[in-house]
Amino acid sequence: MHSPSSSAVAEQVQLDLPVVLPRVPDATDACVGRLTDRLRGQPGVSRAHVVPATNGAPDRLCVHYDPDTIARSRIRRRVRSVGADLTDRYGHLSWAVEGISRPRRARTIAKRLRQINGVVEAEARAAEQVRVEYDRSSTSAEEIRDVLRSMNVRPQGDRLAAQGLAAEAGRGDREEEHDHDHGGIFGEKTELIVAVAAGVCVALGVGLSVVGGTPGWVPWGLYVGAYALGGYHTVREAVETLRAGEFEVDFLMLVAAGGAAVLGKWLEGAFLLFLFSLGHALEHYAMRRARRAIESLADLAPDTALVRRDGEEREVSVDQLRVGDTVIVKPNERIPADGFVTQGESAVNQAPVTGESVPVDKTPVETPAAVRDPTTLDAAHRVYAGTINGSGVLEVRVTKRAGESTLSRVVQMVTEAEAEKSPTERFTDRFERVFVPAVLGLVGLLLFAWVPLGEPVADSFYRAMAVLVAASPCALAIATPSAVLSALARAGQGGVLVKGGGPLEHLGRLGAVAFDKTGTLTEGAPRVTDVRPHNGTSEEDLLRAAVAAERLSDHPLAEAVVQYGDEHLEGRPPEDAAEMKGITGRGIRASVGGRPVHVGNAALFDEVGGPPPPDPLRDEVEALEADGRTTMIVRRGDTYLGVVGLADAPRPEAAGVVEQLRRAGIRRMVMLSGDNQRVVDAAAERLGLDEARGDLLPSDKVDTVRALRQDEDVAMVGDGVNDAPAMANATVGVAMGAAGSDAALETADVALMADDLSQLPFAVGLSRQTRRVITQNLWIALGMVAVLVPATIAGLSIGPAVVLHEGSTLLVVGNALRLLRYDT
Repeated sequence: MHSPSSSAVAEQVQLDLPVVLPRVPDATDACVGRLTDRLRGQPGVSRAHVVPATNGAPDRLCVHYDPDTIARSRIRRRVRSVGADLTDRYGHLSWAVEGISRPRRARTIAKRLRQINGVVEAEARAAEQVRVEYDRSSTSAEEIRDVLRSMNVRPQGDRLAAQGLAAEAGRGDREEEHDHDHGGIFGEKTELIVAVAAGVCVALGVGLSVVGGTPGWVPWGLYVGAYALGGYHTVREAVETLRAGEFEVDFLMLVAAGGAAVLGKWLEGAFLLFLFSLGHALEHYAMRRARRAIESLADLAPDTALVRRDGEEREVSVDQLRVGDTVIVKPNERIPADGFVTQGESAVNQAPVTGESVPVDKTPVETPAAVRDPTTLDAAHRVYAGTINGSGVLEVRVTKRAGESTLSRVVQMVTEAEAEKSPTERFTDRFERVFVPAVLGLVGLLLFAWVPLGEPVADSFYRAMAVLVAASPCALAIATPSAVLSALARAGQGGVLVKGGGPLEHLGRLGAVAFDKTGTLTEGAPRVTDVRPHNGTSEEDLLRAAVAAERLSDHPLAEAVVQYGDEHLEGRPPEDAAEMKGITGRGIRASVGGRPVHVGNAALFDEVGGPPPPDPLRDEVEALEADGRTTMIVRRGDTYLGVVGLADAPRPEAAGVVEQLRRAGIRRMVMLSGDNQRVVDAAAERLGLDEARGDLLPSDKVDTVRALRQDEDVAMVGDGVNDAPAMANATVGVAMGAAGSDAALETADVALMADDLSQLPFAVGLSRQTRRVITQNLWIALGMVAVLVPATIAGLSIGPAVVLHEGSTLLVVGNALRLLRYDT
């Protein structure tokens, strides 16, 4: 549970955070901050912080203390005491709920929950999740639950994931009442059925009104019924919104319907509420469909796994899998957990996680017991939960628990991304806050139009109600969220994680893209391409000296030289070397056969003394570098043997990706690298990039990205680890190969799950298409308002205004759903 370490002054003690604070959902919870703050105030404690979870291990609380002031045992007791105190005082609720279908409603519910005395923080999401932190001395989970129920939000009994409810015995039985409650007596279709019933009442009322001999109260009664049915859900939401201190556009529609009733225009009022409720129901359907596209990602992982424990195979829930378990995956089954292959060979369809269209061959690691860090294994050994096994049987060593798998984290991040508003959403919110009062002001003026016009008061009132209907920005409210949600779902299906509406829109506005070179545009595996002996030296002699010295180095370039030597010096092994010394950024020195051998770049020989490289050799080096090679000069004693050229081959798809991005409208593409400028120039020219900047340190990359950003929006594409500072300073940070890399998932705004650059044009294209759809939707929404408002002032009646108004709402929703089928 804990692992101490020491330094010269202070010592540390680490404890598993879930043990100290068993009921907090994660390390970002406010109680974790309270815990560290209190510990920092203790005598002898210099620092308290959280060490993030890695490789299946939980988050850990790390406390730095002075052993001369406070004993380790007292630190442990104090930590547990403070943790227990916080656990007793603060409750945490995390519920899956039903009844939150739109971001606006989620905002209203969160605000209403925060108004409860004792609620410290409340968050509600349109993904139908509610999280609440509360002070037990002021309120209770029951009170919070009652408030949710009063707002027609229902915690789902079978998916209840409440923290801090253990002490509330008997609650489960009552929650079971809601197991089959999905929004009303007709389940999730209740709203739609009620809306249709309102329409039937309107149709019957109209039909009977034209049939001779029908008493007048019969059609009227049907219209009143349509009012009740059509306004049922809208009135409830409007009341909740007003109680939370909010003022939404739904209220405008209710006022218009009420006004029509006052004027005796029951038919038009009933028609208004029927169409409005129908539009609401279909809008909720559309949002639910987009959301289910996201939820379907989570459904990819199987519920059970065949695990071998104590020599026996048994089927267990994936939630019961432990790190280190061995699971058996039969042909054509989904892999239940992240891990690496220990037995068997098969081709695995990774498309559900990485978006790769071609199955990836998987082979076992040589010695499973020797695997210390699974993240460093080759992709041929690693597998992910939710991917589909091919025709072979695999045995997989589990490396992550079910809730921490790559798939689970992607689903969680996409779900959280729903709550991140795009710039356009923020703009429309601000616009509505001005627009709605302006509409009410205009309607107020029109109510008194009878004064200057000398018309009947009823006519002015009717016109004002018609304008109220025409000006209600219902389509505007749904125009952007529906498009963003659909695009996030489509990106997730394509193996691209986009963290919210902001990065999504920014990606579509890019003018420039900066690429890291090694591992991003190239394969990241240098290979020897040229062996050029000098002044009569044989190629074999040059290679034997270089391989002998480099065999002692673990540098990637050294590994490439040794591999090349093993392939070309078969049966003629080089002499053993000794006394290897690395010279950072330059090369190495070793003793081979009692003679010193230096291998490195030209700068090495300016520093180590001895004769400088002769001019013909320098010319050879420059020629190789001009052709994109990294060079290694070899000298034995004072004799130069020659130069070895290496190249990191471009990814096969890199040039095509550059061309696709250019066609998509990216005007400027830049390669950033720490390599020699001539090498970078050659690689950039080969791939068709506009600029190449070499000899860059990580801080130089940050400065370069900042400079590019002054001219236009820029994306930084890298591996998410070494390039994290540059990515953080770009408009959008894009990480490749994020599957299996926690750091890449955390640092990037956009994560390409596969190590496949071709996903980048897909992400950019989807983002640009999303921006086009949002623009179209805004034109439709605002255009309809611009046409209908003057038309209703000029005399257009409520009926046609309602049809056109609601029609525009359905049009924008349908337009947004097209993004679910986006394809490059």
